Amino acid sequence: MVDPRETIARNPMSAIQIAAVAITVGLNALDGFDVLAISFASPGIARDWGIDRAALGIVLSMELLGMGFGSVLLGGVADTIGRRRTLLGCLALMTTGMIMASRATGVLDLSFWRVFTGLGIGGMLATINAVAAEFSNARRRSVNVSLMAIGYPVGAVIGGSIAALLLKQGDWRAVFEFGAAATAAFIPLVWWLVPESVSWLCQRQPAGALAGVNRSLARMGHAGIGELPAVAAEARARSVGDIFSPELVRGTVLVTLAYFLHITTFYFILKWVPKIVVDMGFTQSSAAGVLVWANVGGATGGAVLGLLSLRFGLKNLTMLVLVLSTVMVALFGRGQANLAQLSMACAAAGFFTNAGVVGLYGIMAQVFPTHVRATGTGFTVGFGRAGSFLAPIIAGFLFRSGYGLEFVAVAMGAGSLIAAAALWLLPYKAEAAAAI
Repeated sequence: MVDPRETIARNPMSAIQIAAVAITVGLNALDGFDVLAISFASPGIARDWGIDRAALGIVLSMELLGMGFGSVLLGGVADTIGRRRTLLGCLALMTTGMIMASRATGVLDLSFWRVFTGLGIGGMLATINAVAAEFSNARRRSVNVSLMAIGYPVGAVIGGSIAALLLKQGDWRAVFEFGAAATAAFIPLVWWLVPESVSWLCQRQPAGALAGVNRSLARMGHAGIGELPAVAAEARARSVGDIFSPELVRGTVLVTLAYFLHITTFYFILKWVPKIVVDMGFTQSSAAGVLVWANVGGATGGAVLGLLSLRFGLKNLTMLVLVLSTVMVALFGRGQANLAQLSMACAAAGFFTNAGVVGLYGIMAQVFPTHVRATGTGFTVGFGRAGSFLAPIIAGFLFRSGYGLEFVAVAMGAGSLIAAAALWLLPYKAEAAAAI
């Protein structure tokens, strides 16, 4: 009997597979804009509501908190009810949260709606990593996961450019209104162009799985099958809790720790750059432009790492860029004489910090097998980002306590260095590509 997963793995990618992977890139780009929307808006919020850096740091962290819970809770949902339905539900949450954030009248309700938006983003992140891997053939799987991951800074670049224009023409609320419209536009795209994952259907075998597999195969240009592949009793007994099984627990802990530590550094740059630039005397629109340069560097760094991973070991590459992330964030903290130099320093920091994120996503796709891929990714991203919601808060209190940018940048950049040490402890066999 032909296993449809092997058919997908061996054959060239069809138009619908390419479209599904492209949509994951777009969804991660949407995440890049949505997460940074509050950063683009933060100078205007601080001015309109008269809040200090410590209070602003709390607001900046709320979406990360929601994202953490969303990744952990909804990643398991994606492994239970399917990739497609989970994506649609997450997009609905995100759209609602962005609309309501644009109507907030104070810190409390804005914080609530940023948590709400984060729930949807977190669940989406856990799911698109699985979709990118499961809709790819074997030859392009690693590259496609890397492409998915670099969607984040691409979205921030495009969204940041639009945000800069919106901030010139209107107030900060327009940024959230644009984000809501862009999010809603992806709902019909996912509905029409992302069928349910064949790998998930074959693994879980819910009611109607055979018909679902054949519909997906037909859209990919492959012949249908007469029966589902047999699932061994041992495999049927698997659950989403297997990320803590003896075979996976070490990889789960180490990848989660590495992601937690590095993403703390990553979000210090993304969340505080606009406010830091404004405090240096530059305009609010200039601050958005500097953040765009950080993400131009991030997109480039992610692409370079993805290409290098075709020739060099992913774990070693990721460890190297994590160390360089610490160096570049520290250099950013030394300050620059003009806006052009500041933009280039942020671009260099973005290059290495986002390359580290891309490498970590690739490692997640290898460490976790199909039946726990969304769960494992969700757990890693969830706990990483739930913990990293402290990063803007810690930085805010360090600033308020009188520490300068140079000290704060070194302190926050150390997360990437410790993350590299955590990856060094990751067993090399964990990097073997998991069966799709």
